[in-house]
Amino acid sequence: MASNQIIIRGVTLPGRRLAVALLCAPTIVHAADASDRVARTLPLPPGRAVRVEATIADVTIVGSDRPDLAVEIMRRAPTSSDLARYPVVIDSSDDVVRIAAVQTNDGRDARLKTEMVIRAPSAARLDAVRVFEGRVRLSDLTAACDVDIQRGNIEANALSGRVRLESGVGSVALTDAALVAGGMLRLRTFNGPVRLQFARPPDNARILALTFNGVITSDIPLSLRDTFGPRFGETTIGTGDPVVSIDAVKGDIAISVDRR
Repeated sequence: MASNQIIIRGVTLPGRRLAVALLCAPTIVHAADASDRVARTLPLPPGRAVRVEATIADVTIVGSDRPDLAVEIMRRAPTSSDLARYPVVIDSSDDVVRIAAVQTNDGRDARLKTEMVIRAPSAARLDAVRVFEGRVRLSDLTAACDVDIQRGNIEANALSGRVRLESGVGSVALTDAALVAGGMLRLRTFNGPVRLQFARPPDNARILALTFNGVITSDIPLSLRDTFGPRFGETTIGTGDPVVSIDAVKGDIAISVDRR
C-alpha cells in the first residue's frame, strides 16, 4: 500500500482525497433533550390536604400568606416520547389535591427528571410528599409536613406543627424550627446526618435522639448514653409537649439553637 493512502471504513483513499472524504462523511447530531412545563393555580380551602409524588425530582414547597395553591412542573427527558413515561397529574377533590410525576411501571430511570415548585398557604397540610430520588426543600409551613425521600436530601426552614422528615440515603436538615403545643417533630435517616436548629430555646419539649452508628452533639443539655453500642440522648423541658424524636441508623445528630 502506498504511504499516502488512508483507509476509512475499509475503503482505501489517496491522501489528497482525505479532506473531500471527511467533508462528505455523515455527521452525527444528538437531539436536544425534550422538556415541557405545566403550571396551574388551584383553590385550597381549609381542610383540603396536599399530596405530592415523584420519581426523580427536585421538589420545592414554599408557604406564604397566599390563599391558593400554585403549581409549576418542569420535565426533562432524552426524547419527547419519553415524557409519556412519567405523566403530570394535578387532581383536586373535596379532600385532597394530588400532584404527581411518577414513572410508569415502577420505573427508576434517572434521565427522566422533574423540577416541581409548589407555592402554598403557610397553613397547608402536606399529608404525604413522596420522592424516590432527588431533593426536597420546604420553608415557612406551620400545619403539617410528612416527607419521605428514599435517596436524597431534605432541606427545611421555619417549620412548625406536625412535622415528619425522613430520608433513606441522604441528610435531613431543619433550621429555625418552632415547637407548638400538640405538635410533633420527627427527623429520621437510615444513612446520613440529621441537623436540627431551633429558632429559640424551647419552653416545653420532650427530646429523644438515637444513633446506632454516629455521635450526638447538642446545645440543649441531654442525658447521654454513649459509652458503647447505640448512642442515646434525652431530656424533658417544661411540660414535655411536644415530642421531638430524632434517629439515625448510620449518621451523626446535631441539635443547636439559633443565638442571633
